[in-house]
Parts: sequence; C-alpha cells; structure tokens
Amino acid sequence: MRDGPILPTLISLTIPNLVGLCSAVIVTIAETAYVGRLGLAALGGVALVFPIIMLMQTLSAGAMGGAISGAISRALGAGDEARAQALGLAAATIGLVAGLFFASSVWLFGPALFRLLGGTGAILQEAVRYSQVAAFGILAIWLTNCLASVARGSGNMTLPAGVSLAASLLQITVGGVLGLGLGPAPQLGVPGVAAGQATAFSLSMLVLFVFLRSRRSRINLPLDFALLSWARMADILKVGLFAALSPIQSIASIMILTALVARFGPEALAGYGVGARLEFLLMSVAFSVGIATVPMVGTAIGFNNVPRARRVAWTAGALAACALAVIGAVVAIFPDVWARLFITDAATLEVTRSYLRIAGIGFPFFGFGLCLYFASQGAGKVGGPITAQTLRLVIIAAGGAILVAADAPLWTLFALSTAAMVALGLGTATAVYTVKWSSRR
Repeated sequence: MRDGPILPTLISLTIPNLVGLCSAVIVTIAETAYVGRLGLAALGGVALVFPIIMLMQTLSAGAMGGAISGAISRALGAGDEARAQALGLAAATIGLVAGLFFASSVWLFGPALFRLLGGTGAILQEAVRYSQVAAFGILAIWLTNCLASVARGSGNMTLPAGVSLAASLLQITVGGVLGLGLGPAPQLGVPGVAAGQATAFSLSMLVLFVFLRSRRSRINLPLDFALLSWARMADILKVGLFAALSPIQSIASIMILTALVARFGPEALAGYGVGARLEFLLMSVAFSVGIATVPMVGTAIGFNNVPRARRVAWTAGALAACALAVIGAVVAIFPDVWARLFITDAATLEVTRSYLRIAGIGFPFFGFGLCLYFASQGAGKVGGPITAQTLRLVIIAAGGAILVAADAPLWTLFALSTAAMVALGLGTATAVYTVKWSSRR
C-alpha cells in the first residue's frame, strides 16, 4: 500500500470488496423479489423503510467506517502499531453505542417518520411491521461494519468481503423462508424478510470479533479498557462525525424525493423504490473502490507522501466513474433488465423505466464524487466533499419545492435527481483539487 504501483494495488484491494458487492447484488435482487411477491403495499412499505436501513449501512461502513480505516492506516503508516490497536478498541465502542442509539430511535420514532414521508393505510402498516424487526439488526450492522473497518484499515479486504458474502447467503435463505413461508415455516411477510438481515449481521459481528481477537489479525483487538481514551475516540470521531453528514444528506435527498414521488400514488412510489434500490447498489460499487483508497491514502499520508495520496484519489475516482458509466448506460438503454426482475404491473414498470433512463446519466458523476469522498477520509480532509453533498441536498430540496408549486410531471423529479448527482461529482472534484492535504505524522 505504501510503495506499490497505484492501479494494480488499488485493483487488488478492490477485488475482495467486489465479492462483497456481488453479495449485495444478490440480496438486493432477492429481497426485492420477495417483497414484490407479497404485494404492492409491502413493496411500498419497504420503500419507505429502505432509506433508513441504508443510512445505517452508509453511516457505519462509509462515514464512520472510513474514519476508522483512515485513522488506523495513518497510525500503521507512521509505524505506531500500539496506537492502531487502541483505535480498534475505540472503533468497537463507537459501533456499540451508535447501534443502540439508532435501534432505539427506529422503534420510538419510525412510525411518525413514515407518515411524514407520505405513508398511509396498508403501506404504512407494512412499513411499521418491517422496521420493528429490522431495528433488531441495526446494532449488529453497526458493530459488524466498525469491526470490518478495523480489518480494512490494516489492508485486509479479504475477510470482510468473505464474511459479507456468507452473511448475504444466510440473509437470503432466512429472509426467503420466513418471508414467504417456505417449507414448514410460517409466512411472516415483511417481518420475516427483515429477520433474515438481523440474523445474518449478528453472526457476521461474532465472526469478525473472533478474528480480530486472534493472532492471525494484524490488529489484535484489545479488551483493556484502560486504552480507551478520549484522544483515541476523537481521532476517529472528529472525521467520522463530520463525514456522517454526507450519507445523512444523501439519504435525506432520497427521502425528500420519496415523499415527492409518493404524491403521484402507490404505483409511482413502488416504481421509484425499485429504481432507488439500483442507486443504492451503485453506491456499493463506488464503495468497493472508494474503501480501498482509504488505507492507501492514509498510509501515504502517514508516511509523508502526499503526492502519492493524491494520485491514488484521482485514479480511484476515475475507476469508479468508468464502472458506473457503463452500468448507467446499460440501464438507461435497457431499463427492463433491472425493472422486470421485480415488477410486472404496467404503470409501476413505466415509472421505473422513466427513472432509470434519466438517472443513468448522473450515475458516473455520483460514483466519482463518492469515491473522492472516501479518499478524503483517508487524508482526514472531508470538508469539501461534505459541502458538495450539501449542494446536492439543496438542489433537490429547492428544486423539488419549485416543481411541486408548478405541478410538474413525475419525470421532472427524476431529472432533478440527475442534475443533483452531476453537481455532487463536479463539486467534490473541485474541493479535492483545491484543498491542501498534509502529513499527519
């Protein structure tokens, strides 16, 4: 990570993450298919909850996870392994506290939030049923992703990817059996699908904890709480809390769009929900490249090689943009490749087609900006990418208000979302180019 050729090293670190991506693809397709078989109300209800679950994923694995990997890789780059181990304990503690906080919030305030997003009747009932069970998995999601980020900070991408793949297969199996009532199991509907996720992440958390406590891990997770100082926590939180604004604003953007789309009826909401799932999936593609940049950039910064850190960032951003450009072109030209996996209703299908044809233009800009955001975490400089994410949110909120006042058609909301993606990519690139990175040794 410190001296090797950039592109081959980046690809070698990205490939294991792509294994985890493949598992995310499988889960996304399987769960959407399960829910689609349970009816339109179930599909709409899960569409209301899905942004919250993805917020937990992006906060724990992307924002806080990137801060954890960056802090550990900078410590290792400077040759301070004792500090890296203490940071691992701090990361586990952060995951525990955050998981308990967000799980409690979903139980207490979830129903009110779903009403605010436009959920009514059967759709609201399904959203509440799904979220009450999914909240049990939030603690496991946080601990799993924080522990996986400790491993990634040491350059170990293989274990988190393998655990993710195994967990995905378990999630599909448990969620499908309980959701659809396969075999002797009762048909629990959307709570059964949510139970699959909670089970899979709980076991993933245990596997990662056992590994980090073993001698095979470069970062041996200590349980000596005398090492748990505020300075160690602050090294993660001062980047992670600020970086958390990015996924929060990203999810807020999607939730605003979800509320605006809900005005056009249940078919529009369900169709947009299917399209939005692909957007979250593309976020995982950029994540697989971006998270590989964090230890590379962090190690270079720790070793006082800022020019190399910048070359890593631009190389990774270009790689992510190219990958998402290909996917965006395919779904824009052939939207049914994705849409018909989950829906057959003509009106719902047309909404998904409209979204994919328009949003596909913005996907490469979205991937470029997200990847540079991760690189900035490795450098400990996330202010610029956060500002670009704020720009995206403002465009959607202000533009959405204008379109609602003008009683604009549904497709204009999708065009607004695409314009915001373009602004995110260009704004993040400008910020990374202009902000000075410096050694943290």
